Amino acid sequence: MLFAGALILFVCMFLFGVPWRAFALLVPAALITFVLSLVIGHFLAEPLQALVRKVQLYRSGADVEFAPDGRLHEADSISVTIGNLIKKVQSQQNELVRESRRQTDFVSDVAHELRTPLTAIRGNAELLDDPDLPPELHEKFCGIIVSESERLSRLVNDLLTLQRIENDNVAANLARVNLRTVAESVVDTLHPILEERGANVKVVGEAPDVLGNADRLKEALTNLVENASRFIEPGGHIRVDLCGLRDNSVVQVIDDGCGFGDIDPSLLFDRFYRADVSRARNTGGTGLGLAIVKSIVEAHDGTVEAFNRPEGGACFLIAIPSI
Repeated sequence: MLFAGALILFVCMFLFGVPWRAFALLVPAALITFVLSLVIGHFLAEPLQALVRKVQLYRSGADVEFAPDGRLHEADSISVTIGNLIKKVQSQQNELVRESRRQTDFVSDVAHELRTPLTAIRGNAELLDDPDLPPELHEKFCGIIVSESERLSRLVNDLLTLQRIENDNVAANLARVNLRTVAESVVDTLHPILEERGANVKVVGEAPDVLGNADRLKEALTNLVENASRFIEPGGHIRVDLCGLRDNSVVQVIDDGCGFGDIDPSLLFDRFYRADVSRARNTGGTGLGLAIVKSIVEAHDGTVEAFNRPEGGACFLIAIPSI
């Protein structure tokens, strides 16, 4: 490089008549400029080289923090971008791991839930093969087979419903929905069941309209009201309260039953979770009703919560953004 610079100066001197005195001044200036360029280039390149070393360490599996060091703005910008990208990738990887674990747990839970009624059906069917079986026991075992078959059908239907909700594009079927109309429709639809269980149900209040899928919202509210009717005493009460609160439309399903005990309320919305397994099975629960409610509400950008009331009973609260 020095040789090239000197050659250029000599050419300029002979072609353009640059005097020797000027040439004597240009040479030191060129040398100084060259040294300064090397120094500046070093300070500019060093942060980039350090960033390259960090990337290489990260690729080798080391835990490296990509944070700006303030030496070079461009290098800091690249470092921040790489750091954000790594965090996003790690978040996606963690979510994939969690989803894989959820799917594995779900398959295991489904297998367990299916095994119970199938075992009961098979066991009672084998007992029916006994030619000396008394008529009363024959009728009893047949009743158990029918009951377990019905529970198996409900379980499969709930599984299909849950899968359909999670796979459907709710946003494609949104319309203005009046929650009071939905609540009254739910009570009318469930009237025979509620009357059979001795449940007194009323709808109270109004809530602002929401942008949603009326059929899905009716399904969620049906599950909550029907679920409440399972755990109240004959003659008990269920109240569906509607109101608006902080730009949300709120629906509360309140009962005066026994509540759900001293457990974490968030567990109630897990698939196949039962606060009381034996009681839930005796009342026909599949353990998927509240999971379906949660999926529907979250598809509407809403939240669902549960808590025990101080005076007794449970309250399930749905909040969906109002129009």
